[in-house]
Amino acid sequence: MNKKIENGALFIWIVATLATLGSLYYSEIKHFVPCTYCWYQRILMYPLVLIVGVAIAQKNERFAPTVMVFSGLGSLLALYHYALQKLPLLQSTGGSCGGGVSCTAQYVNYFGFITIPFLSLLAFLTIFITSTYIWRQTKGTIS
Repeated sequence: MNKKIENGALFIWIVATLATLGSLYYSEIKHFVPCTYCWYQRILMYPLVLIVGVAIAQKNERFAPTVMVFSGLGSLLALYHYALQKLPLLQSTGGSCGGGVSCTAQYVNYFGFITIPFLSLLAFLTIFITSTYIWRQTKGTIS
């Protein structure tokens, strides 16, 4: 694993770890109950810490496609969830996304636009872009 790929993998691992710790902080310390879409985003984010951590430890460059799938799906889900919170048209049809907490609920709203799904979207996009870069760097060199 060359230094660029190793640094990219470490960056992805740090972003995924911070996102995981952030979501646990909001649910376990601040006692914000996650909605259904939040749970799905967690399901896609949490494994990335282990997947990329193991890849770094084993110096395995073949993690990028897997990470791209997880982060790509997570980006789409987070974008929809954010739109559900911010677009009035979707809010009127969205309501509750499966019982319990409404997916339009905004526990935080920093600066009028930064919500938890926005933070999730930012993390997933950062991971997706970085893993795409790593995949392009390793394309053709992985046997």
